[in-house]
Amino acid sequence: MSDKLNKKDIEKLLPHREPMLLIDELINIKKLFSATAIVYVKKDSFYVQGHFPDQPVMPGVLIVEAFGQAAAALTAHGIDKSTYENKLVFLMSVEKARFRNPVVPDCKLELNIEAIRSHGKVWKYKGEAFVSGKKMADAQWSATIVDRK
Repeated sequence: MSDKLNKKDIEKLLPHREPMLLIDELINIKKLFSATAIVYVKKDSFYVQGHFPDQPVMPGVLIVEAFGQAAAALTAHGIDKSTYENKLVFLMSVEKARFRNPVVPDCKLELNIEAIRSHGKVWKYKGEAFVSGKKMADAQWSATIVDRK
């Protein structure tokens, strides 16, 4: 099992596609425990043009979405393939989300995520987002594995 996934690998695990597939890589993977997701925040990212035109910032809700995608990829990559076949990971709740510094284009956003616990199909995670070692955001969230329709 690889400890690094590129965007093509992530596309095999998640249903998200451009422009909503936010994570570009998943590295430092510790099976079903932790990983670091890389998001390259670019000047031409779909949200930059309107948020905000004179001072572009990555919306906090998209940072939370990237946390969720990273957690879904970590889980999908770690569980038995037959268990995950025809399944999706859906975000259930977000807790304690804090946005400490604005994330601006032309940066590499690193999301350090950790699975705190799982109970059946429900998982709880926590994460911290950094740019060049500076904490930008942190959150806790829950997700569930559901059947794909």
